[in-house]
Amino acid sequence: MRILIIGANGTIGRAVSAELQARHEIITAGRNSGDLRVNMADLASVQAMYAAAGKLDAVVSAAGNVHFGALAEFTPQQYQIGLQDKLLGQVNLVLAGQHLLNDGGSFTLTSGILSEEPIVYGSGASMANAALEGFVRSAAIELPRGLRINVVSPTVLTESLPSYGPYFRGFESAPAARVALAYSKSVEGANSGKVYKVQ
Repeated sequence: MRILIIGANGTIGRAVSAELQARHEIITAGRNSGDLRVNMADLASVQAMYAAAGKLDAVVSAAGNVHFGALAEFTPQQYQIGLQDKLLGQVNLVLAGQHLLNDGGSFTLTSGILSEEPIVYGSGASMANAALEGFVRSAAIELPRGLRINVVSPTVLTESLPSYGPYFRGFESAPAARVALAYSKSVEGANSGKVYKVQ
C-alpha cells in the first residue's frame, strides 16, 4: 500500500512509520517536516498535499494541537486551538481525501484517553478528542467505495512522561511502539468506525 502519514516526525508518527515501512510505501507530511508540507486546519493546504501525494491507499494522522490550561482561565480562542487543529484539521483530511483515496482505502485518526478519563487542565483536549470519536463513528456509515475510517485513542506515551507525567498521575503509560500496533490494526485490518483504545 501507499500510506500517507501526517505528523510523521512526532513520537507516535515515527513509531507508526517504523511499524509500517517494512511492508508498505510511506509518504510523510507535516507542518515543518516530511516529504510534504501541510497545515491541516487549512482545507486548501490539505488539498494541495493530496495533489502532491498522488494515489493513496491509506491516510494516517498522528497530528493535532490542543491547549492545556485551567478552566477558570480558558478563553474561547484557546478552545479554538483544539477545535480548529486537532478536530477540524483531521476532519479536513477526511473531507478532502474521501474523493481521492483508492477504493477500499482507509483513514486512521488520533484522539486520546482524555475523551473518557479527564485530567485537570485538559478540558480542551477532552472536548476535541470526544468530538473526533463521534465524527469517526458517523463518517464510517457514509464513506463510499468501501472506504474505512477508525481512530486510535492512546493513553499517555511512556516517552512523554518526562514532560507530561505530573498531569497523568495514576495513568499507566504505553510505549509508542505498542501504540503503533493499533494504527497497523486499523490500516491493515477490516474494521470501520472503531475507536482503538491503547491503555
